Amino acid sequence: MMHRTSIAPGVHLTCVEADKFNTCRVSVYFVRPAHRETATADALLPIVMERGYADCPDMTELSRRLSKLYGASLRVDTSMLGANRVLSVSVTGIKDKFALENESLTAEYARIALGTAFTPYLPDGRFDPECVAIEKQQLREMLEGEINEKRAYCIRQAKRKFFGDMPQGIEPMGYLEELDAVGEQELTRSFHEMIRTSRIEVFVLGANEDIVRAQVLAALAGVDRAPAHLAPVAAAPRTKPQSFSQSVDAVQGKLCMLFTYGGPVEPEDVASVRVACALLGGTATSRLFTNVREKQSLCYYCAASFNLGSPHLCIDSGIEHANAERAKTAILHELDSLREGPISDRELEETKRALLSSLGSVGDSLGSMEAWYFAEIIRGTEKEPRDLMHEITRVTADDVRRVLGRMTLNVTYLLTKEGCADV
Repeated sequence: MMHRTSIAPGVHLTCVEADKFNTCRVSVYFVRPAHRETATADALLPIVMERGYADCPDMTELSRRLSKLYGASLRVDTSMLGANRVLSVSVTGIKDKFALENESLTAEYARIALGTAFTPYLPDGRFDPECVAIEKQQLREMLEGEINEKRAYCIRQAKRKFFGDMPQGIEPMGYLEELDAVGEQELTRSFHEMIRTSRIEVFVLGANEDIVRAQVLAALAGVDRAPAHLAPVAAAPRTKPQSFSQSVDAVQGKLCMLFTYGGPVEPEDVASVRVACALLGGTATSRLFTNVREKQSLCYYCAASFNLGSPHLCIDSGIEHANAERAKTAILHELDSLREGPISDRELEETKRALLSSLGSVGDSLGSMEAWYFAEIIRGTEKEPRDLMHEITRVTADDVRRVLGRMTLNVTYLLTKEGCADV
C-alpha cells in the first residue's frame, strides 16, 4: 500500500509500506521533458553527481560515511520514460530500529540523498572540472563500447530508426560526438534547469516519513521553481515497414522487430496488452519460444516486450546468420496466428498464471516496489499490483486479438555477417 501527498508545487511525497524488510529506502526522482540539445549533458549529470555533494565532496569520505551507516548504498541514475528524462537519487540502508546506538538513520539517509540531489559540490559555482573530465572519460568508454553487447546494441539501433527525431528516441546516455563539447558550465546549467523545471517525486519505503518531509521542505527553501508539464505519451506513427542490416563480426546474428501501437494504451487495456505480449513471447510457454525456438530451431532466444511509455512492441532474437529471413517469417506468422487464429483456454490460463506470479513478486524487494509505484504515478493510474492482477484474470482471447490487431511493423534491424542475406 502507498500513501501519496503533495508537499509543495510540483513535489509529492509517497510512502510505501515496507514492514517485512529490515532495510529502508529514500529516493528522489526528477522528471521533466527531454531535450535533444542537452541530452549529453543530462546523461553525464548523474555520473558526476554521484561523486559527492557540498557537505561531502570527497568520494572517499562519502564512501566512509555510507560504510558507517552500516553499509548503506547511494545510487544516482538516469533513464528515458517516453519523451521524459528521469534522474533518480536513492539511498538504501538498514532501518532505524536496528541502529546499535539508537541513532536516526533515516535522517542520515535523507541528508545524503537530498544533499546529492539538491546541493552538489559546485566550487566557484560550477561542477569541478577535474571531476567532469574523469566522468566524461568513463562515459566515453561506455558509448564507444556499446557495440560489444550485441543484443542491446541491435535493439538500440532499431529504436534509432523507429523513433527518428521523436523525443522518445533521445539517447538516455547521450551522444559520443557531442561529449567533447560538454564542460562544467553546460553541466551546471543542466543541473539548475533540472531543479527548476522538474516534477519531483520523493519516495519513502520503511523510513520515517516526517523526517524526510521536513528535510525535503528545507532543501526546497529558496529554490526557484517553475515545474514544466511532462511530455504526453505518444506512439511512433505507422509507416511502411522498413528493413535495415549491419555487418558485424559475430558468431550469432541479432534480429530486432519494432511494432508501433499507434497511440497511447488506454488504462483499461493495459492488462490485455500484458497478456498478449506474454502469450506471444513473454514466457517459457509462449508462441515464440515454443514454435520458433523449440519446434523450428530458428533462434537461440526470441522474446517480446512492450513499452507503455512510448507504446511499441519489441521482438528480439538471437539467430544463425543464415536463418534471418526464416526467423522473421516465423515470428510474423506467430503474431498473425494470435491475431486471427484460436487461442486455447489452457494456453490463456497458463499465461495468466505466469503473469500473476510475476506481479506477486513485486513486493519482494524495495527496488521493485518503488519502480512499480513510480511507473503508476507517472502514468496517472496509481494502481496496486493486486488491481492489475484482478484485471488480468478477466482478459479474454478476444481482448488479446484486439490489442494485437493495433500493432503494426515499422522497423526490422539485423546484425549479421558480411555477405549474409538481408531481411
